[in-house]
Amino acid sequence: MPHQEKVTFESDSLKLAGAVHIPDGLGPGERRPAFLVLHGFGSNKASNSAVVPCELLTAMGYVTMRFDMRGCGESEGEFGRIICLEQVDDTKSAHGFLASRPEVDPERIGAFGSSFGAAVAVYTAGVYEKIAAVVSSGGWGDGERKFRGQHVSPEAWAKFTGMLDEGRRHRERTGESLMVPRYDIVPIPAHLRTNLAQHSVEMFPAETAQSMFDFKADEVVGGIAPRPLLLLHSSVDSVTPTEQSIELFKRAGQPTDLHLTADTDHFMFAEKNTRVRHILTDWLTQFFPVE
Repeated sequence: MPHQEKVTFESDSLKLAGAVHIPDGLGPGERRPAFLVLHGFGSNKASNSAVVPCELLTAMGYVTMRFDMRGCGESEGEFGRIICLEQVDDTKSAHGFLASRPEVDPERIGAFGSSFGAAVAVYTAGVYEKIAAVVSSGGWGDGERKFRGQHVSPEAWAKFTGMLDEGRRHRERTGESLMVPRYDIVPIPAHLRTNLAQHSVEMFPAETAQSMFDFKADEVVGGIAPRPLLLLHSSVDSVTPTEQSIELFKRAGQPTDLHLTADTDHFMFAEKNTRVRHILTDWLTQFFPVE
């Protein structure tokens, strides 16, 4: 059976917690390709959107590592303070740690992300050439356009942008962050909320929403090529607008594949959809094989 090892590593002097999954059949001195698996918004490494891809990829022969971003799960940092570019830094640090492992081929480490983690994976690879391949599940490329698709009515958009404005005023007045509920930032239908990991962040500083608003993986996705990129999205996504992955595809270089799938929703790997798994395994066999 594949085995797991709890690990810690540093990012900007903060200790981050992770788990490395090592596949069966690893020979003495053998180095395998690997994946960093990035969790979603305010989630943690125990989420099904992190655990299930790790199990799937490890069964295929890859070394994998899931980890808690700073401020999430068991990692250090102010709990709930999620800043996009800091998560990019954490992903770079995680790459350096995984590259140092004796069972990992340091030239063949990919990034696999779901939702927010997908946006971070794409952005990191766009600015950091050491990421060898990217899989994005339900990701996004333009924070402002994503939020417009999530807060659709004029009233909802006014409420959301008013929250951002009040967050800036509150910090100017008090020197402290205005705390806001997660569903005021990213609405999730009630029937999908059971997919959230235990101990997910429920309250965030307004600066988190602003950092997401300003985050634009669209602007750097073209820098991934010629490294391979797989974009997966539900054809009708209840959380992140499907057009986000379509726009990333338009801006990406080659080789990039885009798959929009029916019979799934935002948490497609947590749903353990068989067709999605087949798409992933076929793509990996062609563009980023174990051998």
